[in-house]
Amino acid sequence: MVKKAIIIGATSGIGRALALKMARQGYVLGMTGRREALLSSLQQSISSDTYTCVMDITKPYDAAEKLEQLIDNMEGVDTVIINSGTGHCDPEFPLHGELDTIAVNVTGFTAIANAAYRYFAKQGHGHIAATSSIMALRGGPCPAYNASKAYMSNYLEGLYCRAHKAGVNITVTDIRPGFVDTQMAKGDGIFWLASVEKAAVQILCAVEQKKRVVYITKRWRLIAILMQVLPFRAFVRLMLGKSVKRN
Repeated sequence: MVKKAIIIGATSGIGRALALKMARQGYVLGMTGRREALLSSLQQSISSDTYTCVMDITKPYDAAEKLEQLIDNMEGVDTVIINSGTGHCDPEFPLHGELDTIAVNVTGFTAIANAAYRYFAKQGHGHIAATSSIMALRGGPCPAYNASKAYMSNYLEGLYCRAHKAGVNITVTDIRPGFVDTQMAKGDGIFWLASVEKAAVQILCAVEQKKRVVYITKRWRLIAILMQVLPFRAFVRLMLGKSVKRN
């Protein structure tokens, strides 16, 4: 049976590496991105059947409609992987950076996840996977980024609950990377930095095994446990290396 999947945000970083890996594994792929030139370049790098769609998820209704069109062009799909994401941690802390993050990671993500769920509910089966982050577990110095990733994780869990209540066979996978060598991982000597190729291998393995939650790379599960059990002041000291004043 031919496996069909759509990757939202396939033109760079984890999405591009995942597209190349899945193509080698025999998937028929639908790939989306904002930049047509990068989509064309990616498509030329793949010898198997591919479909592309220029999509900007900050235009949620348009993005949802384009997803539906892409699914029709592919004559159905089994899996939708939502990999689009952004984050700002500008020292000046401008409002536009926070709102840009929310537009992509919350509003845009919701539009795609909702459209995918409705399609799979009608079809009777399917798999929704999305890249949130280990930062979904706690707050941090980039407030909108951490909060938006927490929203994604909770929304995915909500989709699982909704599908379970409705008795629909929809698998939901929450992918929580630590640090991966992409444009969003900035700075020298970043802790446990993984290559995009290694991340793509582990993500595809988790998707094919239909995991509900997966940490990328696997060792980040240890950090996740620590983040969840640390008291607030200890967590902030660990994150910022500073003492915390009592209010």
